[in-house]
Amino acid sequence: MSIESKDVEHVARLARLNLTDEERELFTEQLSAILKYAEKLNELDTDDVEPTTHVLPLSNVMRDDVVEESLSQEKVFRNAPDEEDGQFKVPAVLE
Repeated sequence: MSIESKDVEHVARLARLNLTDEERELFTEQLSAILKYAEKLNELDTDDVEPTTHVLPLSNVMRDDVVEESLSQEKVFRNAPDEEDGQFKVPAVLE
């Protein structure tokens, strides 16, 4: 499978990128090379390969859930840039 210049232009338009003719040509060559390399995977015999979700045989590697004492409000707000009425005060992001 190879990619054509019109495909690169379509993806660039979707990503709202303005490509020069040189960039479009470069990306067309690079993406075609990537797709050709990925096609080599179809040549591999994977009939006897068991599907896996992780490369290492790990399961349940989480720590035990232990109840611990929480930090006091004084310690929590010690490094806060600003607080008001027991809450972090941050600049407004909505108008």
